[in-house]
Amino acid sequence: MPLRKAIYWSIFWITLSLSFNVVIYYTHGQQKALEFLTGYIIEKSLSVDNLFVFLIVFTIFGVELKDQRRVLNYGIIGVIILRGILIVLGSTLVKEFHWILYIFGAMLVYAGYRVVYGEDAKIEPEKNIAVRLVRKIIRIDNNYHGHRFFIKKEGLMYATPLFVCLLVVETTDVVFAIDSIPAIFAITTDTFIVLSSNLMAVLGLRSLYFVLAEIHASFEYVKYGVGVVLAYVGIKMLIMDVYKIDTLVSLVIIISILSFSAMLSFHKNSNPSK
Repeated sequence: MPLRKAIYWSIFWITLSLSFNVVIYYTHGQQKALEFLTGYIIEKSLSVDNLFVFLIVFTIFGVELKDQRRVLNYGIIGVIILRGILIVLGSTLVKEFHWILYIFGAMLVYAGYRVVYGEDAKIEPEKNIAVRLVRKIIRIDNNYHGHRFFIKKEGLMYATPLFVCLLVVETTDVVFAIDSIPAIFAITTDTFIVLSSNLMAVLGLRSLYFVLAEIHASFEYVKYGVGVVLAYVGIKMLIMDVYKIDTLVSLVIIISILSFSAMLSFHKNSNPSK
């Protein structure tokens, strides 16, 4: 997707999400609208971090840009289905077992620490469980065949490296979902708000990916901002029964953290010698 077109589509999806937020304001009230907006910003920032990993995966596999689009299509469909299942499951668990929120909080604090201080996770396709299982079930051809996931050769079915790449994309998203889904429960346990904010954050990821593919070098510190946001949300969840932080305050804090990290990134990019 050309950069200009990708930017236009990204603006469209963000505008659609904010318009949906206005609808929530008039139908469900100010508090629910704030919860949606805060959840949307959290999930969108985590999705951006997810896209950076997709970029790394495509680089490792040497997937051409024209074929990345098809993998993204299926990958995002998988994201929507996976997160829908996890949200419904998480909502049920939270309603039945309130104490599980403390576990979610601890997970988020650890996830934030891992993002800020841990080493970048190494993506090793040959060690991916899903890939290893597929190798036992079906033959894998060593060559790409355009945008095809499967081919027939000498009467036998083979998976292409593009299909293996899709598997890695889907399985890495499982890890991100485990971090991102608990984050929204720190803001609200309303299933409708949780589902809608996640869905709106995921829509438009494909066009946003092609924007980030062009300008990702300018976002060096954003991942640290995402890590701090995760830790903050985790702490908010851990102290919720002792002190409840207002949703509007959380929204301002989260926007400030992400904006500051973006400003630092652009400053370093414009002053590379410093």
